[in-house]
This record gives sequence, structure tokens and C-alpha cells, in this order.
Amino acid sequence: MKKTLKVGVIGGGIGGVTLAAALEQRGIEVHLFERAAAFGEVGAGIQMTPNAVKVLNALGAHDALAKVGFLPEALVGRDWSSGEESFRIPLKSDCPKLYGAEFFHVHRADLHHLLTELLDTTTVTFNTQCTGVSQQDGRAVAHFADGSSFEADLFVGADGVRSEVRRSIFGEEEPKFTGNMCYRAVVPFDQMPDFVAPESSFWLGPKSHVVTYYGNGGKAVNIVAVNETASWVEESWNARSTQQEMLQDFKDWHPNIVKLFERVTDVYRWGLFDRDPMTKWSSGRVTLLGDAAHPMLPFLSQGAAMAIEDAYVLAVALAALPDDLDTALSLYEAERLPRTSRVQLEARERGRTYHLSDSEAKAKRDAEYREQQKKNPHAGGIKTDWVYSYNATDFQPKALQV
Repeated sequence: MKKTLKVGVIGGGIGGVTLAAALEQRGIEVHLFERAAAFGEVGAGIQMTPNAVKVLNALGAHDALAKVGFLPEALVGRDWSSGEESFRIPLKSDCPKLYGAEFFHVHRADLHHLLTELLDTTTVTFNTQCTGVSQQDGRAVAHFADGSSFEADLFVGADGVRSEVRRSIFGEEEPKFTGNMCYRAVVPFDQMPDFVAPESSFWLGPKSHVVTYYGNGGKAVNIVAVNETASWVEESWNARSTQQEMLQDFKDWHPNIVKLFERVTDVYRWGLFDRDPMTKWSSGRVTLLGDAAHPMLPFLSQGAAMAIEDAYVLAVALAALPDDLDTALSLYEAERLPRTSRVQLEARERGRTYHLSDSEAKAKRDAEYREQQKKNPHAGGIKTDWVYSYNATDFQPKALQV
């Protein structure tokens, strides 16, 4: 008879909520601890690529996602000044055929909400700040700022880039500022404007790039504008900026970018941090997922997608091997660590590729993009074919046992 597990999840973001839902669906007792007073997400868009959508489909969230999502026609590379295309990857027509799932643009808050709808919210404790996790006699105990504690068979740190769970099991290690600062804004429109194509547009410029895409079912345009900077910027999704600052940093860009930025009202900015890939995520009865395990730059649009994949694989491993957590966690890491490490490193490399300022190097890059486009558009451009083709729902832990 299989043991009944009790799992504690620290952090109620996209990864933590996905894990809690996947565990509940497999009959595993789960308790989710969130430091905020209620569920909520930042006001920004997110690209749900086919690899993540396959997991959401398996969790039963497809219809809810389709109601709030937007299907972009293509992913397109453009010159920052001329607007000339360097690559075009068909998405709406090709993703279901090639990868078995669509590519959606969605508001983060909408995605988070549809995931919480899968949960039994009575298992969620709000206003609970984890200060660390200790272990004794094969059990783990989470400690909270109000002096309370909670014991479980396993704790999962899904508490972000500055994870207290990670710190408590692996020690202090500050994430590194990458020299990139990012503006975020969402611009609502009554009708889709003619100066923003219904695509995921990557505008590549010297020491900077801009990504624009529709969200809110096509009723808003999401902006991600990355700029290299020597100065440190507070790492927070909620640090306010201004339209003037944004326009100043991108004042010489294509008229369509300037026109879009002129319609911005609320602007946020944050510094981009990452870490080198870890060699392990687990220690005893504690493990990590998402940004707590592998913070990454957003240049492949995979931060949330990797957390969603982690959550599904971990839930499957725990459900299959509740009596052997050491093996379950080893199989989880064996499946996930190589993939997330590659995404971390390739996202870092994309930043260098996107931001070329030397005209000769840029011309060479764009020529390579166009040559790849002729051979296979899905293998060219930002080179995500290998990312999208992965299917976390194929994971079978028993088949991996030696």
C-alpha cells in the first residue's frame, strides 16, 4: 500500500500553484503557503509556449486558457530602426501540428487565476512568510515569520529568485545583476491598432531589444523593453518608472515603437538577475522548482514555462514513488536539471545575440537568420524548436529507474 504523502509548497506564484493543483489531482495532501494576503499577479503579459500549454492541457486548463488567451500569427524578428524582418516563425498555423499545442499570449493575472481555479483553496495559507526550513528524522519543518511552523514529508521551495527555502538548504548566494534593465507596460486598445502586428515581435537593437505582443484576448499590447545599463536597478516587478524615461531610452527607434510607447501610462521596471545552473536542487526532504531553482533571463520567454514543467514532473514523480522520496527527487532532477540548465544558458546567450551594436556583427547575424529561414523557419530565428517540442507529460518515472 502506497504511503499518503503530505507536501508543503512555499510560494503561491505560477509554479507553486501549478504544483499544488497537480498534486491534488493525484490525491496527494498539499498545503500551500503564500506571503501575500491573497492570490495576485503583476499586471503584465506572458507568452505561454507550446511546451507549457501541453502541461496546462493535461491539468484540464485548456478551455479556460483559450478564453483569455490570444493566438499570435508568428514570432518575428525586426530591425530596431528600419523594421525590416530578419526571421518569421509561423505560430498559429504551425504549433498545433508541430508541437501538439498552441502558442498563447495571456495576461499573467489571468493565467494565475485559471490555475488557482484548479485548487482547493482551503489548503492555502496566506500572510505567511517563510523564514527557512529545517529537517530532522526524515521530516521537514517550515518556519514562518510569525513564529509558527508546519511539518511535512516534503517541502518544495517555489518562492522565487530570492528563495528562503534555497538559502536555508544551500546557503547564501546572491543572484547576479546581468547589466540589463527591463521596462514593462500594458497598453489597452479598443481596437487592434495598425502599428502593432498580431504577432510576437522581437525588435533587435544595439544594446537593447523590445518585444511586443497582444494579450487580454487582443484588447491590449504587452511591452517588454530591455536596455543595457551600468547602474543597478532594484529587482522588483513593482518599481515604478515613467513614460518619459522609457521614451528617452528608445527615442531613435522605429516610429511604430515610439508611437506605441507614447500611449503608455503605467510603466514598471526591474533589473534582470540570474544565477549559474545548480548541480542539484534537493537536500533530504526539501527541493526547489521554478526561479528558486533556476532563475533565468526572459529572452526565450521560458521562466514561467519551466516552472510549469517542473511542477508537473515533480507531481508525477511523487505520485509514482511516495514511499521512496529519494528516488522520486533524483528522477525529478534527472529529468529537469539538464533542460532548465540549457534554457538558462541559452537565454543568457540570446541576450548577447539580440543586443549586437557592431554593424558588421549585426549584418552577419541577420544574414544567418535569413539563411536559416529558407531552410527551416522553426529551427532558425531565436532557435526554440527544441524548447517547444519537449513534452513534460511524457515523463514516466518508473521507466527511468535503474
